[in-house]
Formats: sequence, structure tokens, C-alpha cells
Amino acid sequence: MKAITIHVSEPVYQEFKEHAKRSDRKTAELIREAMEQYRKTHFTPQPSVLDWSNYNAGKMLMPFSEEDDLLDEMSNA
Repeated sequence: MKAITIHVSEPVYQEFKEHAKRSDRKTAELIREAMEQYRKTHFTPQPSVLDWSNYNAGKMLMPFSEEDDLLDEMSNA
């Protein structure tokens, strides 16, 4: 593990210390966990909805025309 030095505001560090004490953990452990969570959310590419595979929901129950408002139909279901 690589040791680093970071500068944080006193109130933020105090919150981490208090939370660490309440949860019987080390402050550094909480900060590492927060950094890992940030890395996962901001550095790891998230899959696009366009990458999802198709899902077959079955046959249509009734035909629709160009005048049908599907969003209206879905919101009234």
C-alpha cells in the first residue's frame, strides 16, 4: 500500500474521526474506503443503456397506430 499525504479541512477530518470512533474503525480505513468508492464511480466506465441486450417481453397485446401516445399509455397503466 502506498502512503500519501492529503490536506483536508479540519471539520471534514473531524467528521471522519468521529465516525471512525463510533464504528470502531480507523480514520485512514474510512478515507481509503471513500477514495475507493470515488474511484469506482468516477474512473470506471459505466455501461451505456445502448450496451444492454434485448429483452423479449412477449407479444403485443393490441396493435397501435401512429396516433397512439405510448408514453401516455405507459403512465396510465
